[in-house]
This record gives sequence, C-alpha cells and structure tokens, in this order.
Amino acid sequence: MGLLDKLKGEFIDIIEWTEDGSDTIAFRFERYGNEIKNGAKLTVREGQSAVFINEGQIADVFEPGMYDLTTENLPMLSTLKGWKYGFHSPFKAEVVFISTREITGFGWGTPGPFRMRDPEFGVLELTARGHFSFHVMDPVKFIRKVVGTEGDFTKEEIEDRLRKKFVTEAISGIAEMNKSFYDMAQHYDEISEMLKERVDPTFLERYGIGLDDTSVQSIDLTERSAEKVEKRDDMFFASDRMGMYERKARADAMLGLAGNEGAGGGMAAGGMGLGMGMAMAGQMSGSPGQQTAGRTPPPPPPSGYFLYVNGQQLGPYPVPQIQQMITGGQINGQTMVWRQGMAGWAALQTTPELAGLLSRGGQVPPPPPVQQ
Repeated sequence: MGLLDKLKGEFIDIIEWTEDGSDTIAFRFERYGNEIKNGAKLTVREGQSAVFINEGQIADVFEPGMYDLTTENLPMLSTLKGWKYGFHSPFKAEVVFISTREITGFGWGTPGPFRMRDPEFGVLELTARGHFSFHVMDPVKFIRKVVGTEGDFTKEEIEDRLRKKFVTEAISGIAEMNKSFYDMAQHYDEISEMLKERVDPTFLERYGIGLDDTSVQSIDLTERSAEKVEKRDDMFFASDRMGMYERKARADAMLGLAGNEGAGGGMAAGGMGLGMGMAMAGQMSGSPGQQTAGRTPPPPPPSGYFLYVNGQQLGPYPVPQIQQMITGGQINGQTMVWRQGMAGWAALQTTPELAGLLSRGGQVPPPPPVQQ
C-alpha cells in the first residue's frame, strides 16, 4: 500500500492553517479524501475564521479559538446531515480558512483621463491614483461572492475587480466635490475620507469586505489641460503686475508733483501740477483723464469727491460729509479735490459746487498767491 492510499484511509484529527506571510486570503484545508474524526481538534488563530462547507452549503463558522469538533460545536452540520441523535463517527466536510487581517498594497489609478467641470477653469481632464487596504468582515459572503470553489485564493485574484469598482467611485466622487483643481492639492485627506465613505458600503455589500484605509497620492492635469490652466494663470499674473505698475506710476506722479511747492506759486501751482500728473497716470491706469487707445476703461468710480490730504488720496466723500470736514477744520479751500467729470484735480475753493460750503464752515481762507 502506497503512502497516498494510507493517507486516504486515515482520519483527520487536527485542522489548522499556519499562514506563511503570503498574500493568501482564503485557504482550503485539504482532506485528501479523508474523513474528519469526531472530536478532532480545530485551531483558528487570531486574524482567521474557519468556515465548514458540506455539499456546497455553508454549515458552520468558527472565530479564533480552539475547538473539539463534536455535535455540540457543529449544530448546523448536524442538522444538514440529519443526525437526529448526534454523530459519533467520522464525517466529510470542507474547511476553508479566511484571513481577516488587513490586506495592504492595493494600488488604484484611473486608466485614462476623466473630465471634470472646474469652478475656476471650466472643463479639465484629470488623472488620479492612490492606495487602499481592506479586511474580510463577512467570511460567508466573501466565500459565496468571491472565492467560490477555488482552492487557495490570493489578493491578486481579486485586485483587478476591486480596483475597477474603486476607480469608478473615485471618478464620480471627485467630480461631485466641485472643488477647483488648485484646492484639491490642499485637501487630499478630505478626498480620501470621501472615497472611503463612498466605496466602503459597496464593498461590504458585494464582497463582504471593509475598507481600512484609502489614500490619494496625486491628482494631475493632462498636458492639454495643464496648458489651459497655465495660460489662465499667465493672464491673471500679467493683469496683476500691470495693476501694480499702474498704481506705482500714479503714486509717483502725485507725490512728485505735489511736493514741488517752491515752483509756480506753492500749493495751488502744485495742485495744478498734480492734476497734470493724475492725467498722465490716468493714461496708464484708466483713472480720470484720457484712456489709452484700445484699452477697455474701468467702471466709473463711486459718486462723491476724492480729496488729496497730506500726501494721501481719500474718498470719495459726499458733499454733506465734506461740509462736516470743513467745519471741523480737517480740510480748507486749498485742499485738492476731484470727482468724475472733472478734467483734473482742482482746489476746493475753485470748485463751484464746493466753494459755497466754505462760508458755512467758517472764515474763507485767502486765495493762493498769484504766480509772478
């Protein structure tokens, strides 16, 4: 009698699975045609479940622990066998061990670009990738939905199926967040948590597994969309730089001309020069004065008068507020003013609408000296 024949004639009295650190998720205990001895020892280690299958039906599930396989420990199997008074002889049943520990190293990534409507840049094409891990939560469902009649079952055999479902949910979830591409890079943790909440119920329902961790490693633009974003960035950068140069030119013109008190009659002459400076700056900035040909003028400024006090432009102020400032001695007739429709800055006392306020605000100051 050969060794195999001898094994076939023996009863199994120890059932266990010693994991070897591989990526095996399901391990089918080989009986070699032998029967399991009544009273055999079953060892289920931490991170494992043992499922007994009899003629294609799930009979019993054992969680971590050590068991003597008797009628009391196999109530479902006893019912299936029809052993009304229990059994004392060997029996045949398949035993499948399921690893319930965390299975790591699952990468996911979009197979190609997907389209998303960005709130800032319009429709963009993106790619995304990351990782996830899981563990078996429902061994019975996992056997029915995934393992089937397989012998050993490794993570590679389910990886493609899980990845496809994960990517489908990732594409839908990222698009529905309605975040700008720029904001996404600051919220990978939030996106990862969103994906876990979307995918976890589906995986549990379909496969009996639960997600332990999800991560987003990168969300990238395609080359075409990157060019689109770059052009938009360049346009805004150029606009911002132009605005900075215009503001500087305006300030330089005002400060330089207003500070020339020694030439042409002091403050009044300086005020006229200031008006000229503002006109020159207006050619660059779109402020009051002539507009550069071909440029779209800015929207009109708010109603009221702008004031030039102590080297600063203030306002605009409505006429009643200017009256209060005159009364309080904050401004006087020599204060330079401007409003929409005026050709340039002018002294308050030379402005018809405001000149009458001086008599109500106190003594009218003397007119500026006439240039010789």
